[in-house]
Amino acid sequence: MTHPAVDYTRINSTWKGEIQPSQMGSYFDIYCLLIFGGIPWQVYIQRCLACKTPQRARIASFVASIGCFLFAVPAACLGIAAAATDWNQTTYGGDVPIPATMMSYVLPLALQHLCPAPVAIIGLGAISAAVMSSADSSILSSASVFAMNIFKPLFRPQASDGEISWVIRISVLVCGLLSTLVALSARSVYGLYVLCSDLMYVIMFPQLICILYFKGTNAYGSVTAFVVSFTLRIVGGESLLSLPALVHYPFYSPEYGQNFPFRTFAMITSFLIIVSLSKLTEMLFRKNLIPKKYDVLMCLSDNIRENGELSKSNTPRVFKNFAMDDMSNAKRRPGFEET
Repeated sequence: MTHPAVDYTRINSTWKGEIQPSQMGSYFDIYCLLIFGGIPWQVYIQRCLACKTPQRARIASFVASIGCFLFAVPAACLGIAAAATDWNQTTYGGDVPIPATMMSYVLPLALQHLCPAPVAIIGLGAISAAVMSSADSSILSSASVFAMNIFKPLFRPQASDGEISWVIRISVLVCGLLSTLVALSARSVYGLYVLCSDLMYVIMFPQLICILYFKGTNAYGSVTAFVVSFTLRIVGGESLLSLPALVHYPFYSPEYGQNFPFRTFAMITSFLIIVSLSKLTEMLFRKNLIPKKYDVLMCLSDNIRENGELSKSNTPRVFKNFAMDDMSNAKRRPGFEET
């Protein structure tokens, strides 16, 4: 910010972009996505579960929220400095003004050309380390979820710890290869982050809220909501994946795309479907309007949750042993208190 090429009187003429009134719905959508879409992430849940007590997990979460806000300030300062820079006076040898296709490289460009060499090296190294830390956490969590939530309960319930370890190792390699392919073909790292948060917000957030706070939700509502919310999101289009908008929501424009908060609309629709369809199917089975033998997902009939308590009788058969083993293992941990 103190580089000789940085002139803050140039901000008014170099600052790019403005928000049109018709775009407010789109910005509201993105803000809700960034706020709520990060809650169901596996890496965040892992950090919470790593805390010694629930109280520490709560404190860590609130402190992290303040930290995220504060850490946005240096990034904003770098963006302001880059917008106020006369790049012809720096060692930058590319096109001036910086083309739109290079805007995503403003951070490394600012570090490289507006900072002393030691600062640039340390800054780029720190950013690379942080990105790699997040990347390996995501890859490991994806592999762990596949091994523990899909492979063991669905394909091999009797799998030993050694087998699970090998499945995780192989899954890490597969996830790493797929992630590399996505990274090499992506045009925007920020776009990938938003898209990932997008799907978590639209699909997973209402599922998490319902399973934690709404008694009686079941797989019939969950599966249906998953399909509907995913469909509503896909038909809205995604420029990152070159998906055209198959449905033009209100305020759609060819220039800016969807200006209606269609992600939030899909999320709310998912939430309503989970609650309403779960209650409907529960009523139909309880009153024998649908014979209990058609309870193919084993969420109702003899497996209905009574008073919100988990027991062998109300746990889906495919997860019975898995859930009970987890509880028995937890009881052996020091300081465990059964609630």
